[in-house]
Amino acid sequence: MMKNIILFIILFTAFFSCKSKAQQPIDTLNYVKQFEINKADYVNKPFSYLLNQMAQIQPKTVWSIPVKNKRNIVRSTGFLFCKMNQSFYNAINLYITWQDNIPYSQTQLLGEQNGYYFTNDEKLLYGNKIIKDIRVYRR
Repeated sequence: MMKNIILFIILFTAFFSCKSKAQQPIDTLNYVKQFEINKADYVNKPFSYLLNQMAQIQPKTVWSIPVKNKRNIVRSTGFLFCKMNQSFYNAINLYITWQDNIPYSQTQLLGEQNGYYFTNDEKLLYGNKIIKDIRVYRR
């Protein structure tokens, strides 16, 4: 009887210990920063490959930045890990520079259509684009 009680307590403790570890929040900055540290694994590959590796967290919003002197093309895109109703100050930004330029009209249309949220439409648009560089920083 005493062995059963001890066994029950051990199993009960182990169950809730594992459950609490699984529910701990992700340290988003350190998680995303690993993709910059290991960018050699992602450069010259499609963005969809990087997204598939981001199993624990995905970007919430997307912001394409047109080139200063050529406002009709995009060379880089910021993927933020905060929702629109949160402050962009202190937001974590995955900044991707693309190997080939993207027409700004494509990114602007989707941005306006989807409220700059990162949706399946954006995954389709950016998914086959080849990564040239990755930077991660907190705004």
